[in-house]
Amino acid sequence: MQALLYTLLPLGAVLIGTFWALFRRPGTTFVSATQHLAAGVVFAAAAVEILPQIKHEASPTATLIGGAVGVGVMLAIKALEDRSSGPFAMLAATGIDIFIDGLVLGLAFIAGERAGILLAVALTLEVLFLGLSITSELQEGKTRSRRIFATAMGLGILLPLGALTATPVALLPPVIITGFLSFGLMALLYLVTEELLVEAHEKPDTPLISSMFFVGFLALLVLEELI
Repeated sequence: MQALLYTLLPLGAVLIGTFWALFRRPGTTFVSATQHLAAGVVFAAAAVEILPQIKHEASPTATLIGGAVGVGVMLAIKALEDRSSGPFAMLAATGIDIFIDGLVLGLAFIAGERAGILLAVALTLEVLFLGLSITSELQEGKTRSRRIFATAMGLGILLPLGALTATPVALLPPVIITGFLSFGLMALLYLVTEELLVEAHEKPDTPLISSMFFVGFLALLVLEELI
């Protein structure tokens, strides 16, 4: 139930990003800088909270199986995005991505309350720009504002659904939970290396923009120590 409550943060971020893009599209420099920031925050959340939980259980088999499944699922989503075209394909791939974000958030709360809170903060930044990108894509197709907002709301609801899917995992044996956490860790690392940073580097880069990754990483470390 706690994980479900904290999904309201990223859910709200999706809607904010949608409203923002509907009325004023942000500049490429700002988008790139914030994507670097989000990547640093997500990477720190994975390294500081999820990875130690996996190492604490010390189950190589569960870690390997869960991690391999995580990589396979993310690569399959990437293949779906590459082979598909049109707004429906884009929305389907984005919906799967958001659902997995919710699932990983639910898994983080299984690892611990602090892990879940920090990851909720990290994912809030990430899905903010999912809202921006979804809106921009649909605007190019001349989709009406009301339909764009309804679509963003529908996609955002997949976050709490993903978190609810993770709830029964807490009742499983610790070794199985470790496998699910390994899955979540791979999904987060893929999000950082193959989505946020790749998209950020498609735009003109500067040392200041690149430094935002480390700003995000250090900010989450400090937040983790303060909580």
